[in-house]
Amino acid sequence: MNRTECDTYRVVAGMARAEVRKKGSRFIAEVFPVENEEEAETAIETVRRREHAATHHCMAYRLGLEGDLFRYSDGGEPPGTAGLPILHQIESRGLTNTLVVVTRYFGGVKLGRGGLARAYAEAAALALEQASVVRRKVWVLFRLRFAYADTAPVMRLLERTGARIRQTHYDTATELLVEVPRSQGRAFKEAFAEVLAGRGQCYQNG
Repeated sequence: MNRTECDTYRVVAGMARAEVRKKGSRFIAEVFPVENEEEAETAIETVRRREHAATHHCMAYRLGLEGDLFRYSDGGEPPGTAGLPILHQIESRGLTNTLVVVTRYFGGVKLGRGGLARAYAEAAALALEQASVVRRKVWVLFRLRFAYADTAPVMRLLERTGARIRQTHYDTATELLVEVPRSQGRAFKEAFAEVLAGRGQCYQNG
């Protein structure tokens, strides 16, 4: 995925399913939205139990804002004929937090390495085409502390940058926890210091 600081990333909004038949073999592809490895492994195990009579269960998933964490498995098929073709379908759509499991019921006729790779890729592609895709916003959190008299310029800054207030706390000063679009994080911190002429505090939270 793009290594620049983008404000959005693409995920599937729900599950989807498609089936491809090749020379008697059935390739059933299922798409799952997943947030972490535990969710992915749970979904994979669910498919394995439900389709326990199948010959192979092959899968791939990508996780994280940049899709840096990924796994794939050929599920007993010849190396490189299942997991990678499935993963490439996820990658080609710029998706992350996405799992695809392709279950094969062998039909008695061998497809060869090329035929297998095409069948797994086609099944994964069809299922992904059925899935709704959404863009999620990427935010960074900043904790602000400033005098009550500086509230007006801070509020104008939040409005101008599209920042959103998550928490508010008042004691001897005003404290805000705000979320800012990721690409504007550095500029927001600099703008806060500028509009308050160095008064107040602004630091990234987490």
